[in-house]
Amino acid sequence: MPELRVVHVMGTVVSFAIRTPMSSQIHRALDEAETWLRHVDAVFSTYRPDSQISRLAAGTLSLIRCAPEVREVLALCADIEAESNGHFTTTPRGRLDPSGLVKGWATETVSDILYAAGATDHCINAGGDVQTRSSLRDAPWRIGIAHPHHPGDLTAIVTGTNMAVATSGTSERGEHIIDPHTGRASTGLVSLTLVGRHLTRVDALATAGFAMGEDARDWIASLPDIEAFAITTTGRAWQTPAFPVSTPA
Repeated sequence: MPELRVVHVMGTVVSFAIRTPMSSQIHRALDEAETWLRHVDAVFSTYRPDSQISRLAAGTLSLIRCAPEVREVLALCADIEAESNGHFTTTPRGRLDPSGLVKGWATETVSDILYAAGATDHCINAGGDVQTRSSLRDAPWRIGIAHPHHPGDLTAIVTGTNMAVATSGTSERGEHIIDPHTGRASTGLVSLTLVGRHLTRVDALATAGFAMGEDARDWIASLPDIEAFAITTTGRAWQTPAFPVSTPA
């Protein structure tokens, strides 16, 4: 059985499952990972008026005086914004908010911390966005994709080793993803799951793709090493040809 740890942070639950035999170094890395996630929450939370991102948005803190990770995240956001033709944005409601990338970036970072400490076979689930690390010799990880219309049911299972899985949808938070080009909530899809290698990129691209609605299908097909599974508002499902999915029993 894997070693498990659960952390409540960033307004969600982050769970760690480690199949590598535990060592004192891995235990210390888990503590470091938890400390990092709490630091990220303190810096980037848009719900905390004292966070650096809130103060930057309010104009009471300059970017040059922010922690280096703020500049790193905003640069990554700018790359995704350009790649998605503006469907990803750090100002979805007119105020600075890089949340569409931060959770994936923070989770991938703690995955790197664990891997460097020797936990080479692990899975981190941050509120449904998942980063796994393992080798081809290890058993693949199986990640369930929740059905947006039937809570508790799975619509598909993703299987793989080194992979990132991120889902954007309306089932938990309603119509909360804004199409920056119209200023209105995107309603073409109810669920979009992307699979790739790095959660920073996959999580942000899932947000952008969901904002595109049905137009996301052709755009995702043009992206290297990214696969997708989507359910439309009419209940129709589609997926890209190499999406690593199996149907639940």
